[in-house]
Amino acid sequence: MPAVGDVGALMSVTYDIVAGDFVRAGEAASKIKRLLQQLGLDPGIIRGTAIAAYEAEMNVVIHSYGGRIAVDITPDTIQILCEDCGPGIPDIEKALQEGYSTASEDVREMGFGAGMGLPNIRRSADQFDIESTVGQGTRLQVRILHKAGE
Repeated sequence: MPAVGDVGALMSVTYDIVAGDFVRAGEAASKIKRLLQQLGLDPGIIRGTAIAAYEAEMNVVIHSYGGRIAVDITPDTIQILCEDCGPGIPDIEKALQEGYSTASEDVREMGFGAGMGLPNIRRSADQFDIESTVGQGTRLQVRILHKAGE
């Protein structure tokens, strides 16, 4: 998968994500959704992208020490890169199972942490890649295929 920030991108946006900031949680995904609507993309593509961006953003808010989400939009693809700085995912295969969650009780009481984040991201993506190192962080890349104006 080409890196976010490629020269062929029509538009690139990046948002910082603050760990534990449930007041602003979801803002980046909302801005990405509005941008795609302004570009006139297919509502189904917008919905899938918004789901992937929101779930990625929430995972950073809930589980990490902070990070960023970057999006490149080309005539054919939307690529999302979400990176955080720790603590990393010890068992990615487990984390990809629906319903598996390491969210705290406090987070669950707020209505988050149901263990559907990564499965929903993977379901929304045409290409999905996740790498994680315990103690360092996680890097998630998602590509959604589209044709502008279709």
